[in-house]
Amino acid sequence: MNDLSCAAPAGRILYLHGFRSSPRSFKARVVQERMTRLQRAGDLFCPQLPASPRAAMDLVLGLVERYADELAIIGSSLGGFYATWLAERLGCRAVVVNPAVDPLSRLEQHVGTTTAWHSDAPFEFRREYIDELAALKVERITRPERYFLLAATGDEVLDYREMVAHYAGGRQHVIDGSDHAIPEFGDHVDEVLAFCGIVDRQGDGKDKGEEKGKDKGATGSDPAR
Repeated sequence: MNDLSCAAPAGRILYLHGFRSSPRSFKARVVQERMTRLQRAGDLFCPQLPASPRAAMDLVLGLVERYADELAIIGSSLGGFYATWLAERLGCRAVVVNPAVDPLSRLEQHVGTTTAWHSDAPFEFRREYIDELAALKVERITRPERYFLLAATGDEVLDYREMVAHYAGGRQHVIDGSDHAIPEFGDHVDEVLAFCGIVDRQGDGKDKGEEKGKDKGATGSDPAR
């Protein structure tokens, strides 16, 4: 298991998109672009996740389990739910962005055939996937210091208060307003990557959140897609 006390630089980043999303999502592209500017594009995994939660985790573990000692995860929405399960299993750091704390009931209404956000191809979400999600649910996180929650009070899809409670004791940055997509994510990507241990050796990737005084520590509370 990783020793997080030293906050050693991460060798690899895994980005996990949300439900019906893809590596072409806005936040995924922001991370991809920033890693490219840092000349670290080859250290980023950003897979297209299958609809089946079990298949998604099998895919991800096949990609990154060998890098557990040098891995950090960024997960958005349902990807944050997955990131939490993976962080507990692999012992790595995780940034969860407007994460789905308990997606079972919400996704029940999506059982059936629909389309993904970035494709017209049919997207089937089967009833058995709800049971697969249940098997991945983390009731209580361990070692809260391994987590960084980036949440928005204006999230119209998920309740940020559930996120704050679930990741209590971890680092938290709660944005006042915004929405589920966090369209200003580019203002926070350096803060996210800094927590992951991605060091900007050129000096142009300062932690913007800390510069603006918006970040809160493990025990603090910020007044604040």
